[in-house]
Amino acid sequence: MSEPCFRPGLRLALGPRAVEREGQVGRSRRGVPRFVVGSEDDEQDLGQMEVGMKNEMFREEDMEDDEDESPPERQIVVGICAMMKKSKSKPMTQILERLCKFDYINVVIFPEEVILEEPVENWPLCDCLISFHSKGFPLDKAVEYAKLRNPLLINDLNMQYFIQDRREVYRILQEEGIDLPRYAVLNRDPDNPEECNLVECEDHVEVNGEVFPKPFVEKPVCAEDHNVYIYYPTSAGGGSQRLFRKIGSRSSVYSPESSVRKTGSYIYEEFMPTDGTDVKVYTVGPDYAHAEARKSPALDGKVERDSEGKEIRYPVMLTAMEKLVARKVCLAFKQTVCGFDLLRANGHSFVCDVNGFSFVKNSMKYYDDCAKVLGNMVMRELAPQFHIPWSIPMEAEDIPIVPTTSGTMMELRCVIAIIRHGDRTPKQKMKMEVRHPLFFELFEKYGGYKSGKLKLKKPKQLQEVLDIARLLLVELGQHNDCEIEEKKSKLEQLKTVLEMYGHFSGINRKVQLTYLRNGQPKASSEEEDSKKDGPSLLLVLKWGGELTPAGRVQAEELGRAFRCMYPGGQGDYAGFPGCGLLRLHSTYRHDLKIYASDEGRVQMTAAAFAKGLLALEGELTPILVQMVKSANMNGLLDSDSDSLTDCQQKVKARLHEIMQKDQEFTEDDYQKLTPTGSPSLVNSMKVIQNPVATCDKVYALIQSLNSQIRKRLEDPKSADLQLYHSETLELMLQRWSKLERDFRMKNGRYDISKIPDIYDCIKYDSQHNASLGLEDTLELFRLSRALADIVIPQEYGITKAEKLDIAQAYCVPLMKKIQLDLQRTHEDEAVNKLHPLYSRGVMSPGRHVRTRLYFTSESHVHSLLSVFRYGGLLDVRSRFQSLSLVCI
Repeated sequence: MSEPCFRPGLRLALGPRAVEREGQVGRSRRGVPRFVVGSEDDEQDLGQMEVGMKNEMFREEDMEDDEDESPPERQIVVGICAMMKKSKSKPMTQILERLCKFDYINVVIFPEEVILEEPVENWPLCDCLISFHSKGFPLDKAVEYAKLRNPLLINDLNMQYFIQDRREVYRILQEEGIDLPRYAVLNRDPDNPEECNLVECEDHVEVNGEVFPKPFVEKPVCAEDHNVYIYYPTSAGGGSQRLFRKIGSRSSVYSPESSVRKTGSYIYEEFMPTDGTDVKVYTVGPDYAHAEARKSPALDGKVERDSEGKEIRYPVMLTAMEKLVARKVCLAFKQTVCGFDLLRANGHSFVCDVNGFSFVKNSMKYYDDCAKVLGNMVMRELAPQFHIPWSIPMEAEDIPIVPTTSGTMMELRCVIAIIRHGDRTPKQKMKMEVRHPLFFELFEKYGGYKSGKLKLKKPKQLQEVLDIARLLLVELGQHNDCEIEEKKSKLEQLKTVLEMYGHFSGINRKVQLTYLRNGQPKASSEEEDSKKDGPSLLLVLKWGGELTPAGRVQAEELGRAFRCMYPGGQGDYAGFPGCGLLRLHSTYRHDLKIYASDEGRVQMTAAAFAKGLLALEGELTPILVQMVKSANMNGLLDSDSDSLTDCQQKVKARLHEIMQKDQEFTEDDYQKLTPTGSPSLVNSMKVIQNPVATCDKVYALIQSLNSQIRKRLEDPKSADLQLYHSETLELMLQRWSKLERDFRMKNGRYDISKIPDIYDCIKYDSQHNASLGLEDTLELFRLSRALADIVIPQEYGITKAEKLDIAQAYCVPLMKKIQLDLQRTHEDEAVNKLHPLYSRGVMSPGRHVRTRLYFTSESHVHSLLSVFRYGGLLDVRSRFQSLSLVCI
């Protein structure tokens, strides 16, 4: 800690009676202000303040000198009444040192033992009192002293009782019309904690009739209790983040516990997505507010500290509306020096906590400003009373700094990336018609009759489906006819899939029920005869498509590599490069927004990428909830429906026609299938040569694969064999058997739409289940990839016109958003921006980079590439100096 440098002649008097010893009102020679500090026992603190001088310097010699001079002018005494840890802190010392430079101000620090042990009648006298509550401080005695001596109060004392109760804080904020998160108060009787208006459900709580979906925040009503919990929804992984007063390098920890606390009174409030940043505002009077941003303690719980062990914070600029909020908070709580917390979310600013008296740490500019504002305030109020000649100095306004680029140098202003999700498990589906009353009861229970359709994906709902499946399997156990066996097979699969992993977490399985008034239509007259009358439900079970552990690692690695694109990030990313981006982000010169579609694999990819990009630690759930915005509005990253456009239907029909030819591709086929001349398509057609012959080979390889898996299942050694990501050999066989059934249709033709699924499965097994040693998997991979390289991209259009037509159905909202992102690059938005006047150690405080990351699925990536390739958007006459779009 740097030592304060006192002016020559600065006078220090020790002991509680120092002021009274020299005339009750602290008179001294003009120009020689006096800094009266605490007791003689505080040797360590006094040493830091350069007062380890001999007391003789301040005794008879000075007194004799004073007698020979003209009568001293009246001095204003400012008393500091707080616990010694606060009154001797570095910020307080720095500010008081500057305050003493006012010609007519002396400062008295009340000794802690006097505050705690002496009656208020024995406390030092003062004209102005700076007093504030902290742990162990006797606020009642301070109020009593203020009534006795009636000094000018910098911070109102009675209001400090309210600041200790979060309920009162929120009430006052609401009365003043200050925006705060939606909240409800749960008051519990300590003797009967069960009797309260709280209903806890799996993904929400109901407090006094008001519903708070997860994520929500649970705060103790006592402001001194810093054990604030954030509860996450099951869709993001569940659990909770537990915040606490900083201990070493941690300020929070993730817990798998999802249930709220059952004792104590709490405020429940809506969670505000702040992109991982908190803003702390410090007022000094209603017209001055300094703001600093820090990494949110709820993000990964790691506290970033500087070389002195202080939490790293950076000064940021407040908007005009936020400055008005600061003024309102200062006046409403009657606290001249006041700190409060701002949450910037969804384009608005919300106050979530008022801390009362607090100073900025490690900002010399703030220390100067604070002392100047306080000194002027004291002089303005008290100088007329004491007939002290003084007027407020007039100073020019700070000139706003507007950073610009000039000359031939170009500066990075905006980064936009569209990123597909990472490695996933194969997507799978199973359909069955059900008529049992238990399924109809479930359908009615969750409101399925309103729309005729129902999606079940919450753990409680899936557990109910599993219970029904188990019950029906017991009932059907005694029957052996063919129809019953088929039902048993599908119910077994339903049961097996729902029992995977031993728990329902994340969004990796779902059941859809569709009401069929007259049952499911039958394909043949034989089936028509056996068809049962009456309504039924079509049950569709979907599973798979989850981000694998390997996918998480891929996303995190990509995030680490991605930051090397930014200034100062060059070099091999395997070490710890990309410090340019980390520095840019941590100093609030980086406006980052991450959007993801509603699919679980996409959201977890985005969270893992953010973890690598920003060098975060810990679980993905807190990162997902804080950093990743769900973008299911207007089809930005999600397709509005599963239905295909007319153009897509025509393209698929033509693609099927070409791929059903049992002959080698002709020149005419090349023209029909690759009118754009894509090299990857041409190469794949050369590998395939004859599409039907290649499909025959693929089908035979799938049959061989199924035969090998069945043999493994018969081997007792393979009974408990666990495959990658908790899959079993039975599930693997079901996966490949279904592809074998569906790929070759009853008429002998091949269903080309199954090629992507075949490629998906063999790629997954080649990568993750290679240890099984199955034969010919590489050949199946080679052929299916060649087929998929034609079918997948060409499903999004064969000609340029078709590609653009289909792309418009997918990515017009995303294109408009990207255009808006580029246009807003030079606009001043309400984001966290470094304040250039208060920043220290930042070479280019005016730099500001905007990053927008969009995580989506393959359909949007294909469509977007079509628009960029064939839409004529990348024109050299573009008004943007440089545009480099990344699609990954």
